[in-house]
Amino acid sequence: MGERGTLLEGLRAFRLIAGMWIRSSMTYRTSFVVTMAGNLLMTGMDFVGILLMFSQVDSLGGWSLPEIAFLYGLSATAFGVADLVLGSMDVLGSRIRDGSFDTLLVRPVPVLAQIGADHFAVRRLGRITQGALVLGWALWSVEVDWDPVKVLLVPLMLVSGTVIFSAVFVAGAAFQIYAQDAAEVQNAFTYGGTTLLQYPPTVFGKDFVRGVTFVLPLAFVNWVPACHVLGRAYPLDLPGWAAFAPPLVALVCCALAGLAWRAGLGSYRSTGS
Repeated sequence: MGERGTLLEGLRAFRLIAGMWIRSSMTYRTSFVVTMAGNLLMTGMDFVGILLMFSQVDSLGGWSLPEIAFLYGLSATAFGVADLVLGSMDVLGSRIRDGSFDTLLVRPVPVLAQIGADHFAVRRLGRITQGALVLGWALWSVEVDWDPVKVLLVPLMLVSGTVIFSAVFVAGAAFQIYAQDAAEVQNAFTYGGTTLLQYPPTVFGKDFVRGVTFVLPLAFVNWVPACHVLGRAYPLDLPGWAAFAPPLVALVCCALAGLAWRAGLGSYRSTGS
């Protein structure tokens, strides 16, 4: 089976497994609705914290509330989609410890699809909904001289950001194979990454911004292209074309994450070996 056939088989397996978990969660509809509402409320507390901060200040790092809401909405929505699709990756460590990971390896289905769809949780739609609502308000409130390029950059950031976060999830899962768990390390780069992107780069030190730009390029999720949309100076004095680099960065991240995943699987030693 070629690469295309493997991809299609993986997508089909993901759909079937995720569908099974969705049907399971919908069995108790009241519990599902309450859980969904609770997830929406909990994720919304992040933005409430920002609102409380702006009740005391007029700007943060020189950025206004609508501008930070723009960053927040982009980051939360893109991460929410990646978390919905691949957020179950953090269970990989426990599967390795209890030996159940071995059962995934012997099935005629791509392991990545099985891990990604494991315990697929529709309640994570709450994060996407909340992020999209904040983004909608930001687009309505922010002062931007819109043109076709800037309009196109918004969906481009959302798609590229989702892919970049997804690649971080996969790379983190590969690290868990090496480390025999370390889900907390993965969460530091995924959940921690989306949190730091909700604030402007001007509140962080330059060395930290360099790391988030050139080492783990989360800055291309929203910081760099958002600066073009908002008419602000690029972090680290990056060239103007950097605002249009997110798709390329996303492809590179996917390629590196794929190599890391294959290397991780190749190095895996069963708990019984």
